[in-house]
Amino acid sequence: MEDLEETLFEELENYSYVLEYYSPETDLEENAHLGIVHWVSLVLYCLAFVLGIPGNAIVIWFTGFKWKKTVTTLWFLNLAIADFIFLLFLPLYISYVAMNFHWPFGIWLCKANSFIAQLNMFASVFFLTVISLDRYIYLIHPVLSHRHRTLRNSLIVIIFVWLLASLIGGPALFFRDTLEFNNHTLCYNNFHKHDPDLTLMRHHLLTWLKFIIGYLFPLLTMSICYLCLIFKVKKRSILISSKHFWTILAVVVAFLICWTPYHLFSIWELTIHHNSYFHQVLEAGIPLSTGLAFLNSCLNPILYVLISKKFQARFRASVAEILKYTLWHSERTAQEL
Repeated sequence: MEDLEETLFEELENYSYVLEYYSPETDLEENAHLGIVHWVSLVLYCLAFVLGIPGNAIVIWFTGFKWKKTVTTLWFLNLAIADFIFLLFLPLYISYVAMNFHWPFGIWLCKANSFIAQLNMFASVFFLTVISLDRYIYLIHPVLSHRHRTLRNSLIVIIFVWLLASLIGGPALFFRDTLEFNNHTLCYNNFHKHDPDLTLMRHHLLTWLKFIIGYLFPLLTMSICYLCLIFKVKKRSILISSKHFWTILAVVVAFLICWTPYHLFSIWELTIHHNSYFHQVLEAGIPLSTGLAFLNSCLNPILYVLISKKFQARFRASVAEILKYTLWHSERTAQEL
């Protein structure tokens, strides 16, 4: 049993840094350094949860229930839903980190929590890609847009995006596992217990799949869309002055800033298992880049409020309507009493 645990922990140490960086064999200086990283990461996770839950709930409420259904509001509604679902599960991961990487919630929540994180990442980037393509077609090919840009077709695209994100995030449900080690229950990627070569192959395959499909291809697609918009739109001044354009661009840029370090560290981690200095860099860099990636889930509502005058106006009108109804209902209740 001892040999099995040693083998499994070596596998953890070599192939499962992403989203966990627990290691019992560090000296005092390293522990102090990682302690700072540990708390900074916790602050980022808590900040994402505290700001993201109410922010995305407001976006879901207004785009889903208060405002007129349009193709654009459907995109942003589903983007907010992806972030909101992920943030609902974030306290589990916050608890995991706060308890020094002890997972008391069982194997099924270990799998579900990791799957939701993957689902959020893929759904978010896919919806941002769809939004960018939609804006390009709407402005560059208006006839095609008028013919096919309907609520029905949008719903078909939305269903396809969720199914695709679920399919690509699905391996987390299969490979995620728990392991008892040094009085800790770890939640980690169990690619294979007894075959290091198979473990390495699966780890490389899933990491590159996540990078190419969940980052590189969407990045290239969005970049091409916006470059074409800038160079092809005849009335460029109208495009530049469009708050809608800048809102979408800000959301895309925020996604890239938040998720780029995470993907770079994930790729880097594949190649530097046997260098002690880079090992320490990874132990600090991966949790911090993960925290930055999580923070992206709370940024979109903030960007809508800061940039989009239309969102601000609609938000104020909706709040005024709610307050007016609440006041009327209170007065009526008082009169009845």
